[in-house]
Amino acid sequence: MKITGIIGRLVLILCVPVLLLSASIAWGFNSLWIYQLGFNKYHVGQATGLSDAELDQAGQTMITYWNNSQDLVQITVARNGAPFNLFTLDEQLHLKDVKALVGLDYKVLGVSFILALALVLLTVFWRSGRYRRWLAKSLLWGCGVSLILILVMGIGTLVDFNQLFLDFHFLAFSNDFWSAPGFMIALFGDLWYDAVLIGTGFMAGLAILLAAASAIYLWRTK
Repeated sequence: MKITGIIGRLVLILCVPVLLLSASIAWGFNSLWIYQLGFNKYHVGQATGLSDAELDQAGQTMITYWNNSQDLVQITVARNGAPFNLFTLDEQLHLKDVKALVGLDYKVLGVSFILALALVLLTVFWRSGRYRRWLAKSLLWGCGVSLILILVMGIGTLVDFNQLFLDFHFLAFSNDFWSAPGFMIALFGDLWYDAVLIGTGFMAGLAILLAAASAIYLWRTK
């Protein structure tokens, strides 16, 4: 039982940062206002000649694409009375690769959530109150690990985000479709910096709330 408890505690501690990070990524990819923030901040409409309505359409189309079974995505707008496709084939193939990573994040989110929920429910319904304190302590440790990860991510983003972003692409993708010039970079290239900072802040907020709840429980049951 002691070994089982130690393993369960380690699993829960590790599940917390994985769960919070994957949830933050999923939330970021599906938040239209983050796309709109980037479009407005970096004057994407002026650079591309797209209207606000067309930019909103682009953001919403991408959110829909991350969550459907469509193989390739294309955004069509009107130019001089004729339909115009924003993305080249190379850009579509890169977005397909990104969609695969989003799908992987969803799976990690699901597995970590199920594991954490199972451990939480098992502990909550256990008769002994000391196991619930064990749960609160484990969650607190998990939040601590999460905040350390957030600190590292935040420092890396502020110090040299461009290099980190470049290294990530070399590591995550086996082709160079991500560097194809065109509307993809014009639309989404600049907003990633803000998206990472916002996602990190969202993750930090979740970690702090969970840590506070755990600390309050430990204080009230000491």
